[in-house]
Formats: sequence, C-alpha cells, structure tokens
Amino acid sequence: QSQLVESGGGLVQPGGSLRLSCAASGFTLDYYAIGWFRQAPGKEREGVSCISGFGRTNYVDSVKGRFTISRDIAKNTVYLQMNSLKPEDTGIYYCGRRSSRWCDVGSLGVWGQGTLVTVSS
Repeated sequence: QSQLVESGGGLVQPGGSLRLSCAASGFTLDYYAIGWFRQAPGKEREGVSCISGFGRTNYVDSVKGRFTISRDIAKNTVYLQMNSLKPEDTGIYYCGRRSSRWCDVGSLGVWGQGTLVTVSS
C-alpha cells in the first residue's frame, strides 16, 4: 500500500526556517513525481513545489529563491527546505504523489495527512 507521511511543521518567526519531510512507503521515488502543496485558512490548496521522478524541480513564483525541494532516494523521502519564511507561508502543508514521473501529468492519488506550518511573531 502506497503511503506518504509528512513531518517537520511547527511555529516559526518571520525570517526563520523549517524543513519538512515526506516519507514514502510502498513505492520508490524515482518512478513518481512528488509535490508539496499548502492550504492557508479560508483558501484553496495550492501547489508549492514539485520534484519529478527524474529529479527535476519546479516552484511557484511566491517561494522561488526561498524554498528548496530535494529527495533522498535511499531514505525514500522528499524534503522541503523553507527559508526566509513569511506570515503568508502559514498553512497546512501536504505532499502528494502523481501517477507518473512528471509533475504536470497524471492524477494526485496518494496524499499525506499534512503538517501545520505557522509563521508568526
């Protein structure tokens, strides 16, 4: 059974950093694209970043230069390093698996439970 489990959320002051982890089981990362998504209070879920099964990455404009997505194939884990955090980065962060190796192809059929990130002074 394919599963994703997020961790690493918490409360951080503006300008601070957090690293989120998305541990995968039941499948290997090099066969699927994994995306990070977030949902702020009262807003729809939005895509933040994605790493393809080939290791290519992309980011939404609002996090470029601040967030870095990476993966450790041996640990079957995807990370999201978040620096220079802003209050508008607050939300529940989810990782999701595409049904293909490409970030923009296929359905998002596997989701983690989410981890809360709060950026506040």
